[in-house]
Amino acid sequence: MNLIFAITSLEQGLVFGIMALGVYITFRILDFADLTVDGSLPLGAAVSAKLISSGMNPILSLVFALIAGGLAGSITGFLHTRLKIAPLLSGILTMTSLYSINLRIMGRPNIPLISQPNVFSLFEQLGINYLWSTIILLLIIILLVKILLDSFLKTQLGFALRATGDNPQMIRSMGISTNTMKMFGLILSNSLVALSGGLVAQYQGFADVSMGVGTIVAGLASVIIGEVIFGEKSIFIITAGVIAGSILYRFSISLALNLGFAASDLKLLTSLLVIVFLSTPRIKKIMR
Repeated sequence: MNLIFAITSLEQGLVFGIMALGVYITFRILDFADLTVDGSLPLGAAVSAKLISSGMNPILSLVFALIAGGLAGSITGFLHTRLKIAPLLSGILTMTSLYSINLRIMGRPNIPLISQPNVFSLFEQLGINYLWSTIILLLIIILLVKILLDSFLKTQLGFALRATGDNPQMIRSMGISTNTMKMFGLILSNSLVALSGGLVAQYQGFADVSMGVGTIVAGLASVIIGEVIFGEKSIFIITAGVIAGSILYRFSISLALNLGFAASDLKLLTSLLVIVFLSTPRIKKIMR
């Protein structure tokens, strides 16, 4: 693997690492299989791309992308907590609806951003070398997101959110609404996913209505890889593991392409990768 492939894999791992943190919130903290992320990632990309092409500041467009993702999460939360639709089906319904919504926002299936300013081009104006400016900016963004998320999960509200997934009966006995916690967790998760989508659009130079296909699998792969390698000793370690898992996942994809696998094989390879890491604890137990 040459240097360019390594740098590209690191950049992709960082930009999708924010998405993986969002998946971690629903998948591990809430124990909620949320498929909304397959729609909220392109939603963030669509909102950011549309606003940038309309002349808005790229940084401000990410704020609106984050808000849009929160709204998508609230729809899933409403379907599950108020209408009592199963978690999996709630996410599928929202994800399906978002495909049409994203097309409405964009006005067409694809919006190119090659000639438009973005957060990375703004950062390059500081005089940093082009080869490293993207990595430095992505590191700053994802570290900021990680620090804020770690700090939040250590607050009383954060503990209540974590306990909702671990022991909902206990939370209800303390007078805390599990429905409110689930709603909040879904909003927070999809906000991060949409923020990642906005960054992906600006990083890749385009937003596409189908760019969210397989997002949940990639997010789960990142979470599982991080847990298997880094363990679950503390919130700091867990979130760091999720980010590292995202980077390792992207490196594995690049390695597969370098070994001669076709791009059409990547979905199969991703599934096999998730199966391997999911079964690793069981294999270790059997070997002991």
